[in-house]
Amino acid sequence: MLDQMFVLLKHWLLGYSPAVLQPAVSIFLTILPILLVFPVLFALTTVLERSLTKEDIVPAAADRTVHFLAPLVLLAVAFVPYAVLPIGRNMIAANLDAGVLFFFAIGAISELSVFMAGWSSRNKYSLLGAMRAVAQMISYEVPLLLSSVAVIMAAGSLSTVEIVRKQAGFSGIFPHWYVLTPWGFAGFILFMIAATAETNRSPFDLPEGESEIIAGYYLEYSGFKFALFYLGEYLGMFAISGLGITLFLGGWSAPLPLLTWVPSWIWFFAKLLGLIVGFIWVRGTLPRLRMDQLMNFAWKFMLPMALVVVVSAGAWRFLGQGVMRWVVSILFIAVAYVLLARGVETRNRIAKRTYRFAE
Repeated sequence: MLDQMFVLLKHWLLGYSPAVLQPAVSIFLTILPILLVFPVLFALTTVLERSLTKEDIVPAAADRTVHFLAPLVLLAVAFVPYAVLPIGRNMIAANLDAGVLFFFAIGAISELSVFMAGWSSRNKYSLLGAMRAVAQMISYEVPLLLSSVAVIMAAGSLSTVEIVRKQAGFSGIFPHWYVLTPWGFAGFILFMIAATAETNRSPFDLPEGESEIIAGYYLEYSGFKFALFYLGEYLGMFAISGLGITLFLGGWSAPLPLLTWVPSWIWFFAKLLGLIVGFIWVRGTLPRLRMDQLMNFAWKFMLPMALVVVVSAGAWRFLGQGVMRWVVSILFIAVAYVLLARGVETRNRIAKRTYRFAE
């Protein structure tokens, strides 16, 4: 049975495809494992050859115990939130009544591991990078939480399973995903911006601004310890993307009624792949912000906008069915966006510079 597991899986998948397309699907399913397995082996070989065998250098003045524990704490924190993410129908490790609260409570520990890494290195650049990272993470956690509060209000539950269940239905061909509402769309955009800052992705990768503080809080890490930090950051990005899918994109539910036959976990990972592509696209498109721009954007735009989204979600819930809740919700968000954007633009406007040359 185990020996023929992948052959049986191929025949099972072929059974769901039309007879006309089965030869093409069979070829695709034969080629796909080759394209997946050997590049993965390449990645693993690279990690083994470059990270695991590289010398582990610890500064003489460093606190060796805390220096050793920091990447382990970050990695442990990165794995635990997956327990409350429903990656498919009846596929969740721990169905907690307060799953969203658990996710954010565990995720907040990552700030402790970042500070541990910077402080224990006994390096001023590492400490500066850690302080910047902690300030950034705390600042963007507030709009991240508030945008999630809007979903919790609409679903009436903190359970991730219940939130997905509330979005599982359809109105005609349109799913009941919260992102398809005015407040849900605005909340999703705010959530993903804050998630980008939380995971230190570009254009918010200031803790490791090479032109200013070299490599941030893990400057004094090498070898496998550095690989653990790198792994923890990517696991954090996958986890926060999974929560965004759960809260706004219907979790594992299908986008169209005629596609409900597709296994639920495939939809979850397809959405996850889409968000990861978005992260990569943003990284290759936008330049890095300055630290003052980063903090101003968090407190002067993201925070008040997230509060408006919460108010808009409340209006949506209590106005009942009809056109009025669409009008009120859109007006709340549009007016707030215009006023806040103008305020940020006015404060950041740079006066025209006049150069004077010596006679």
